[in-house]
Amino acid sequence: MAAKARGVVGAGLPASGLTDVELTWIEGRLEQKLRFGRVAAERSAGPHKRIASFRPGATFALLGCTVPDLGRVSWSLAVVTAVAPGVHSQAHPGIAPGGNILLVIDAIEPIRAICREIDMIEAGIDPCDVPPDHWRHIAVSLAAALPFRAYGADRHAAWLRRRETER
Repeated sequence: MAAKARGVVGAGLPASGLTDVELTWIEGRLEQKLRFGRVAAERSAGPHKRIASFRPGATFALLGCTVPDLGRVSWSLAVVTAVAPGVHSQAHPGIAPGGNILLVIDAIEPIRAICREIDMIEAGIDPCDVPPDHWRHIAVSLAAALPFRAYGADRHAAWLRRRETER
């Protein structure tokens, strides 16, 4: 039997029109959690798994740790913006149908630095409200082995003014 051709981009979007994120928690083996994000809906998918769903345009961070029987522990951090039905998306494990990937890191020291940045942002701003450009800036800076700029109240005020003028 011939393989079925894939449908249009975004066809894998759940019927709800939301982006689903699988979060698995098996203590000491596979631990995935949201670092930040405004969850629109949540449901259980078994004893060790839940599904968090996000509205189009919502930005969230997925943090994961895998501990194999043998070998090294692997870490990952992804900052993603959920997409609307029919909009092109980038694939990422556990995210259906995918999203606009702003940042993906899989080395522990940069992940720690980004988590410290998120902690500082959370002191006065919801990280969900940080512009996508900042997360891209961090990704590019880390790829070039350069320090990234901190995001604070002054940068956020400038972002809000810029966003207001674009409307």
